[in-house]
Amino acid sequence: MVVGVLALQGSFNEHIAVLKRLGVKGVQIRKPEQLQNVTSLIIPGGESTTMAKLAEYHNLFPALREFVKMGNPVWGTCAGLIFLANKATGQKTGGQELIGGLDCTVHRNFFGSQIQSFETELPIPEIAAKEGGPPSCRAVFIRAPAIIEVGPDVKVLADIPVSSAETASSSPAIQSEEELTKSEKKVIVAVKQGNLLATAFHPELTADTRWHSYFLKMEPETEDGTSAIASTSSVDLTFTGRAMIDLPIFQ
Repeated sequence: MVVGVLALQGSFNEHIAVLKRLGVKGVQIRKPEQLQNVTSLIIPGGESTTMAKLAEYHNLFPALREFVKMGNPVWGTCAGLIFLANKATGQKTGGQELIGGLDCTVHRNFFGSQIQSFETELPIPEIAAKEGGPPSCRAVFIRAPAIIEVGPDVKVLADIPVSSAETASSSPAIQSEEELTKSEKKVIVAVKQGNLLATAFHPELTADTRWHSYFLKMEPETEDGTSAIASTSSVDLTFTGRAMIDLPIFQ
């Protein structure tokens, strides 16, 4: 198995490092033709406007949209979530180009600026049920977006109380978004729709590999009906039960 990781800017090396720990090869993607050599793709976190400008410069958007349309598994983390959304709010003047495909509206920098980044224990019942391990994961939110609206075919994998971020009350996004009423206390931070997975946080920055394992199991099956993972890697992708340490992930 070879997994592509969009390597324009951001935490692409961290994703490749996690894939390596799982016995899976990750390759950097910077040109449209390189997508022909992979069957799944991770779009990492980073500065979404910068990533969009670089993707436009390298004429990547048509190829990325076709890759999604073909049903290949694609996972967007943080900025990658913004890229996959059909609609984004809170963007800089002039907006930015999106890949689309994920039926949701995302608010860019929902939780505030860089200094309002935070970590929290995030309940992940779906992931824990499929991958084992504890019922929550350590989630790292860095100038993070949030999903403020989803379509009927989108499955919510995780949400978070707004108060979980210590600085959430000072976020202009939280104060100004009409979509959030006073009675609502949570925002969505992880979803799945068909071949698309998206998280507002950075699983690649902790030692918990369950999100990557979950994504790898979204790989298409081989012609004989067996998992592509089983035919390309002997590594057990289920949770090992080892103590999960946070940064650094490079070992």
